[in-house]
Amino acid sequence: MLIQCGALPLTLAIIYVMASFRFPVDYLTVAVLQGLLAAALTWKLALAPWWRAIQLLFPLAVLTALALHLPSWLAGAVFLLLLGWYWSTFRTQVPYYPSGPAVWDAVRQLLPRQGRDGQAPRAIDIGSGLGGLSLYLARVRPDADICGIELAPLPWLVSWLRARLAGSRARFVRGDYERLDFSQFDLVFAYLSPAAMSGLWRKAVAEMCPGSMLVSYEFIVKERSPDSIIDATEGGVPLYIWYF
Repeated sequence: MLIQCGALPLTLAIIYVMASFRFPVDYLTVAVLQGLLAAALTWKLALAPWWRAIQLLFPLAVLTALALHLPSWLAGAVFLLLLGWYWSTFRTQVPYYPSGPAVWDAVRQLLPRQGRDGQAPRAIDIGSGLGGLSLYLARVRPDADICGIELAPLPWLVSWLRARLAGSRARFVRGDYERLDFSQFDLVFAYLSPAAMSGLWRKAVAEMCPGSMLVSYEFIVKERSPDSIIDATEGGVPLYIWYF
């Protein structure tokens, strides 16, 4: 929104010059020009490439909504939906990244037969999203204690309901994994983002016990090379594994 506001004065200045030279100006022209300038600002600020598309299309989306005479409550409903889905992504820098069955099965093969204490192995998916990995592990490894933790309310609710409706033994906790104690788990799985990996590594080094493992899909930590790498998918996106 700040970028759109920053582009607006230049848009108005250009429109004024165009009108002075009697160039035809309509709302569509204003929306396209505003989007182009906002996308240019996004590029100049070196934000993620997908932000350029959002900034480019935002004025056109507003113009389309006005032309369709959409009810005002719809914008509030969409805002609440997105808030429930992404929650504190602006702080954590971890958007919704779903993994797939090939990754789930690779993690299954890494899960030990028993925990460090000789009891059931304990695994957690941090940022568990809709709960696919945890539900799968709980189904194929009924002897294991499987948990997922998710900060965003809507994905957590979906995963919690899925577990209840399926009668799954998987547990889903709503909260921040940074407040967890990693020492209680034999396997910690993460599919986060590059921005979160250094903090995750510091936490893992401070808390994880000998004999446990940290597994990260796609994203690596700079502090230490992985002890093992597995190509979990046909596209060659790897699982990185660190043993403690």
